[in-house]
Amino acid sequence: MKFFQKYLFGVKREIYSGLAIKFFASITELLLPAILTYILGDVIHSLKISKILFYGVLMVICALAACFGHIIANRKAAVVARFFAEDMRRDLFRKTLKLSATEADRFTIPSLESRITSDTYNVQNFIGMVLRMGVRAPIMLVGGLVISLIMDYRLALVMLATTPIIFVIIVFVRYRGVPLYSVVQKSTDDMIRVVREDTQGIRVIKALSKNEYENCRFDKVNRALSKEERRAGVVMGIVNPTMTLLMNLGIAAVVLLSACLVADEKSSAPTVIALMQYFTQISMAMMALSRMFVMYSKCSASAKRIDEVLTSDGAIKPNESLEKTDTDSYIEFKNVSFSYFGKHNNLENISFSLRRGEKLGVIGSTGSGKSTLLKLLLRFYEVDEGEILIDGKNIMSYPKEKFSDMFGVAQQNDFLYADTIEENIKFGRDISEEAVIRAAKIAKAHDFITEGEGGYSRILSQKGTNVSGGQKQRILIARAVANDPDILILDDSSSALDYKTDSELRHALASELKNSTIITVAQRVSSVKDCDLIIVLEEGKIIGKGRHEELLEICQEYKEISDSQMGGAIID
Repeated sequence: MKFFQKYLFGVKREIYSGLAIKFFASITELLLPAILTYILGDVIHSLKISKILFYGVLMVICALAACFGHIIANRKAAVVARFFAEDMRRDLFRKTLKLSATEADRFTIPSLESRITSDTYNVQNFIGMVLRMGVRAPIMLVGGLVISLIMDYRLALVMLATTPIIFVIIVFVRYRGVPLYSVVQKSTDDMIRVVREDTQGIRVIKALSKNEYENCRFDKVNRALSKEERRAGVVMGIVNPTMTLLMNLGIAAVVLLSACLVADEKSSAPTVIALMQYFTQISMAMMALSRMFVMYSKCSASAKRIDEVLTSDGAIKPNESLEKTDTDSYIEFKNVSFSYFGKHNNLENISFSLRRGEKLGVIGSTGSGKSTLLKLLLRFYEVDEGEILIDGKNIMSYPKEKFSDMFGVAQQNDFLYADTIEENIKFGRDISEEAVIRAAKIAKAHDFITEGEGGYSRILSQKGTNVSGGQKQRILIARAVANDPDILILDDSSSALDYKTDSELRHALASELKNSTIITVAQRVSSVKDCDLIIVLEEGKIIGKGRHEELLEICQEYKEISDSQMGGAIID
């Protein structure tokens, strides 16, 4: 939890001023029972109205000062906690976006979502509570005990006898609480995963009438979460009742002893009244400290999960010391092998090369490694063996921004967000309106955009649910080509297009992006048949490589795919 210092440093002025005000208000509140004792013991017996009024007004002023002081300090604590959480969420989100695909897979997306939301909320609550009660509770506890010992050490020692037991309970809860809340957060991750899957697949669930099935699936993770919360709640629930019992037993013992002492004239009624108020303050301080320890258990578990992400070294770092190789190829895979989990290769000994401006087609059955090949080219993962070169340089030698600027990418299941069509195509980049329109025309999206209400200013719903699958894919392709990329990657991004539109799209890309190297992953032979090089993948290996006409002669698998889709004919 050392990373707290980083986020608290920026609001240290508010922290110090809030703690100072809280200190003053707590000391003032601590003086109230002492003033009351003096009034009951000395002032009233003097029978001087002016003196009674003076100390009465003084007590009211102290009470108001304590009240307003606590209010101001608590507001400052809320501001600090809010800014603390805001900065932490920002850094956590930015770090999440920088994680390599390997690290993102290790954490899992639902877990990252949970860390950004519920975990930061737990830490925020703890920071706010510490700033509100971290000064007041110790002052009321220690100050109350000291004054009580001064006023009547015998009664104070009776009350003090319960503190060792309370301390043992707090240590036990601290020891047991953090692991339990770590398990709770993991169960929360599982629930978020199911909710995320169901919200994304809501249409499929409705279409297949699987509402009850998904309800059962959610109930399972919901019950698991409730079970873990119950286990943690049982342990944490020990604290407050036990502390209340011990404090009440202490107060009862004090009342019994004070009755004897007053009867023997070894103590006075005003002193007992003041001590009872101090004991009440001590009880409230102990309760506040116990709540802080409960919150600390949650915070510690959450802070550990947040720190795991913030300190993760998962982003792939470029190695600019790698030397450039003299080659005629623009993109080259040299004996590339890769495995996601290190058990068996998902890609094995992949080698091919492209010149600048050439087109590559990648085709193969589901699970053959097509998308994995693109992920390696985009540097989402590092290769296990071999190397990937772009313009003679290992892709690991490129700075991140320069490397990313080379690419335009359109994937089948890419996302659209709730904004205008124009902004979805621009995607936060400095792209002119003319370039947006040109990209839409290349992607064969301009006509349906302009014919629709609002044109390029039409608001898309989240995930583009208010446009058809083919329209969504054309908007995504327009996004990919809008910045005139050096390398355009189309990952099964025309699967929802009819053959005519697909053909027009391919011709538009060929004529308008002559200097771009285009890589197309597709299930259709018609989408790749015009490529300068086609590779056929099967179980992570290249089983065929060449042009369309060559593959029909030398690769039986490619010929079977072509015949099944086109009957052996050439379709434009």
